[in-house]
Amino acid sequence: MKLFITGIGTDVGKTIVSAIITQALAADYWKPIQAGDIENSDSHKIKAKVANKELVVYPNAYCLNTPASPHYAAALDGITIDLKKIIEPKTKNHLVIEGAGGLLVPLNEVDCIVDLIQPDYKVIVVSRHYLGSINHTLMTFELLKNRNINVAGIIFSGDENKATEEIILSKTNANFIGRIDNEPYFDQNVITYYADKFKENLEKLEKRK
Repeated sequence: MKLFITGIGTDVGKTIVSAIITQALAADYWKPIQAGDIENSDSHKIKAKVANKELVVYPNAYCLNTPASPHYAAALDGITIDLKKIIEPKTKNHLVIEGAGGLLVPLNEVDCIVDLIQPDYKVIVVSRHYLGSINHTLMTFELLKNRNINVAGIIFSGDENKATEEIILSKTNANFIGRIDNEPYFDQNVITYYADKFKENLEKLEKRK
């Protein structure tokens, strides 16, 4: 099973969700494009937060120096991101694939993050609670629907907001996997706690079309 983790924007909790899912499924992890924070990249964070000693973290297809939109970070590095050079690692294990920012973050003059999503990927949307998050979440679902991409599930990030969660689930008919509270920190113990909590719902995704 290949799970593509996307969010409704930047800093909504994609890496934490990726760590939880990677731990829950004892999966491998791959972030195709890393922009900035090279010494403390999302791949580094996954290695630090996932307790599974068998964890395999695959190298980024592109590791860019500037924390900016990938198209701009690549230009500053004197390169152009080419989708043909983003080659999915081969593994017989589950694979968690983490996007960057939201779906329409540009990779070059033509392609965006959404263009990384392959037909055999199961997409999980991360929605963080903030003023405007309902709109951003519904637009994310609408974009995926227009691309004929099915969403396998949604994970909410932030302390419970029943009104927000209920209207999003009602309008999208999304499969609710779970919610991550505003924890004071996320270490291996906290990641494992949520991994155990979400494991049953995540394992069910393998049977979903």
